[in-house]
Amino acid sequence: MVPSPDKSERIQALRNLLRGGGAASAPMAGITDRPFRRICRRMGSLYVTTELLSSEGWSRGSEKTLKMAAFDEEERPLGIQLFGADPEAMAESARRAAELGPDFIDINFGCPVKKIVKSGGGSACMRDLPLMEEIVRAVDGAIELPVSMKIRAGWDEQHLNAPEAAEMAERAGLAFVTVHGRSRTQFFKGSADLGIIRETREAVGIPVVGNGDVTDAAGFARMIEETGVDTVLVGRGCIGNPWIFGEIEAHRRGEDWEAPGLGERIALVIEHLAAKVADFGERRAVVEFRKQVGQYIKGVPGASELRARLFVEDTFPAVESILLDWLAGQED
Repeated sequence: MVPSPDKSERIQALRNLLRGGGAASAPMAGITDRPFRRICRRMGSLYVTTELLSSEGWSRGSEKTLKMAAFDEEERPLGIQLFGADPEAMAESARRAAELGPDFIDINFGCPVKKIVKSGGGSACMRDLPLMEEIVRAVDGAIELPVSMKIRAGWDEQHLNAPEAAEMAERAGLAFVTVHGRSRTQFFKGSADLGIIRETREAVGIPVVGNGDVTDAAGFARMIEETGVDTVLVGRGCIGNPWIFGEIEAHRRGEDWEAPGLGERIALVIEHLAAKVADFGERRAVVEFRKQVGQYIKGVPGASELRARLFVEDTFPAVESILLDWLAGQED
């Protein structure tokens, strides 16, 4: 199918953005909600993507799915990420997601989580490239938005087929491909295989985004130098450290980088939590935020004691008070 002029223009604009280089935040379940995406974009993330959303949720008209897909204009460029194993259901999900007006639709073929794989979605599709192609073509043919896909190196170390999957995506007309350099069987253990990312980059002419083990500017530079990817995706490295995007941009410009001080760090923690409370309600937001606040305060003086105090609280005022009291003690 030949894309319409409007779709072709959108695809080209997205490809140009990626070829300009830089780093973007990876979609992560339970992490990349609206508050976090807004912060990442403000800090310099090239684009953002929603958490992975089930095609079944879209077919049921799930309010939870719609809320997770909601976004603000300041988040653009933004992609909505979908997963599923049924081409027709994925196409319908893409049509519904496209009605919300994102900049692109991303298909998740990389999630290694057992319940996702058991349903046939996520990285399970790395074992069935013909099915992956059916899904890709169904989604791309259903909407007038650019489509991308995120894959893993392969199902296991004996089947590293990311280059073949990327070639399929290019033939199908996708805008770009993101490759996480681990197999599904690795989950998040061991090191990302930069060699397979390089092979994928060399196999296609469309932009390739590299993902895996980038936690600072040095990791970004290593990914670029050893793989030749156009853009780098930062996952766990930006949890509690959205400043990483500023650090990477400073590196790209050859400028010095000054890490945030304690006051700036605590101010952002409080801002982030307040935004989550506004979106999700107080108790849920505070409890869910624990996994992120632990990363925000990692390495600060008395981090273990501070974390222990924060993790027993379930109200915003209590968390804010503890943080501000702790900060005041550091400034004495």
